[in-house]
Amino acid sequence: MLTPSQQVNITLEHIHNHILAAYSAKERAAIQKTEDWKQFSTRLHTYFPTLMWELDSVYGNNEAVLPMLQQLMRMAWQSYAERSAPLKQQDAEREANPDWFLSNKMVGGVCYVDLFAGNLRGIIDSIPYFKELGLTYLHLMPLFKCPEGKSDGGYAVSSYREVNPALGTIEDLRDVAEALREAGITMVVDFIFNHTSNEHEWAKACAAGDPMYDNFYYIFPDRWMPDQYDRTVREIFPDQHPGAFSQLWDGRWVWTTFNSFQWDLNYSNPWVFRAMAGEMMFIANLGVDILRMDAVAFIWKQLGTDCENLPQAHALIRAFNAVMRIAAPSVLFKSEAIVHPDKVVQYIAPNECQLSYNPLQMALLWNTLATRDVNLLQQALTFRHNLPANTGWVNYVRCHDDIGWTFADEDAAHFGINGFNHRQFLNRFYVNRFEGSFARGVPFQDNPNTGDCRISGTCASLVGLEQDDPYAIDRIRLLHSIILSAGGLPLIYLGDEVGTPNDMSYLEDENKQDDSRWAHRPARDCALYEQRNDPSTHAGQIYQGLRQLIELRQSHEGFGGSDLSIFDCKNPHVLGYSRNNSILVLANFSEQEQILSALTFSLLPEQAHDLISNQTIRLDQDVVLQPYQVLWLEVVIDQTAEKAA
Repeated sequence: MLTPSQQVNITLEHIHNHILAAYSAKERAAIQKTEDWKQFSTRLHTYFPTLMWELDSVYGNNEAVLPMLQQLMRMAWQSYAERSAPLKQQDAEREANPDWFLSNKMVGGVCYVDLFAGNLRGIIDSIPYFKELGLTYLHLMPLFKCPEGKSDGGYAVSSYREVNPALGTIEDLRDVAEALREAGITMVVDFIFNHTSNEHEWAKACAAGDPMYDNFYYIFPDRWMPDQYDRTVREIFPDQHPGAFSQLWDGRWVWTTFNSFQWDLNYSNPWVFRAMAGEMMFIANLGVDILRMDAVAFIWKQLGTDCENLPQAHALIRAFNAVMRIAAPSVLFKSEAIVHPDKVVQYIAPNECQLSYNPLQMALLWNTLATRDVNLLQQALTFRHNLPANTGWVNYVRCHDDIGWTFADEDAAHFGINGFNHRQFLNRFYVNRFEGSFARGVPFQDNPNTGDCRISGTCASLVGLEQDDPYAIDRIRLLHSIILSAGGLPLIYLGDEVGTPNDMSYLEDENKQDDSRWAHRPARDCALYEQRNDPSTHAGQIYQGLRQLIELRQSHEGFGGSDLSIFDCKNPHVLGYSRNNSILVLANFSEQEQILSALTFSLLPEQAHDLISNQTIRLDQDVVLQPYQVLWLEVVIDQTAEKAA
């Protein structure tokens, strides 16, 4: 009997032979002498066993797996052979430096192409501005072909190989990637792999009974099976449709986790994995550096479960990762999992998603602003922040999506906080239903029956800039100072850096009026950007303040990496943490002056240099923090002595 290792070797030999079988003997001999083949073969031997292992854990003895793998690896070779020389050079460089994305130089921005720049050519024209701001990472929101009208902001993809015609062409996208790479800016796009639009050619073929696309989606003849699944799955967008299914024109039912026009892919069919891996390799060869893996929690369905965060979902992502390591080694994954904090971290690993949004920190930043108490945020940074080597958080103040209160009830209970009641308070606070609130958010998916609600709003509107709150600009600076200094990769939603308010014109658009998230997706306000260098304007004060913080981050290696250690300030309103034993961050989350006793700093040197104010701060006497003030102190922190004390 063959050992598993021998079985892999035989399979690898078989795969090699299958790849080369498409060529003549003379061509095979020539190919095997090339550097491309040597590199590909080395990576194939390294990562193919992982690919087989992960797919075996999902599909078991499914007889379709071997022929699927044969086709997939032939596609992988063709994809790598066609990969441009600059991208192959980048592959080698990033393999040698797997932490490249955790550099202190990394600062990200995110935008919709049309709303910020008009089209893809406008993105190229905007590169001087991106460099002025200090961006080295740019996430372009969904830009592939999608239905006209309602498309969930582009997350209903009709083709992964065509750009939305309003934005340009696929060649324009390739040019954008090349221009960004030459400017030293990493390019990120969304890979929507849980579902496609109902207008995708696969969906149309599947619904029509085309045997080539049989079982590409979950389509049922009646309600019997949907009813069984609906017993245990949760409703994501109850305003759009109850349960997880939508009825088709012919009476059948299709799985639609999010919207009726977004059909969930059926990964229990191995050919779906091959098809999506092919789309992924195509996108990688355009020059994309990072794929935002959308809705990772939902990709595997299993009767009797909530169909979220199942082991097969993780195995499939690791299998996709193995394909990338073979065909496009420098491409990384960023997970989007807005789930329980214990589940979020399960997607983060060098062989799964190297990067992940940090939804807990984002939610707790807003919680801390509302409560003026750092307890939950400090707890999260203590117990839920540090990650495995070669991975990192993407820290953000807000994104294109709503704000949901993703803290764990058990974490809140530690402080005597009832999770449900506290979420109700936060919802009231941020939609101006709480007396004294500075926020002017908009409710999203407001459900009076369940009390559930999430929050829409730009940063400026949520911190009180619309009301000319005297502390609004300080709050913006405070929030961004945390994401820029806490470890990981900071991500700024473009428009927030000049204080763009909510845009309520979405209510006049029938395709957007039932989705309040469009309130915080405003078009670029040219007038505000023209004011960015004028310190007498709100836009200028915000922009110049954030630009200073970005410059400081990028000039100090102490902000690199991910590791963070909490510094207990003995004050419920002040957050403290150290980075790389060289920078101490102190942040006052209240509109009152806060005094930190000199005893708090007794294990530190007598004085420290504040990077932000460029002043010397005495630590042998009480430290006074003004409302919403932040200090970035250069100081050597003896953690051994601190722990001993």
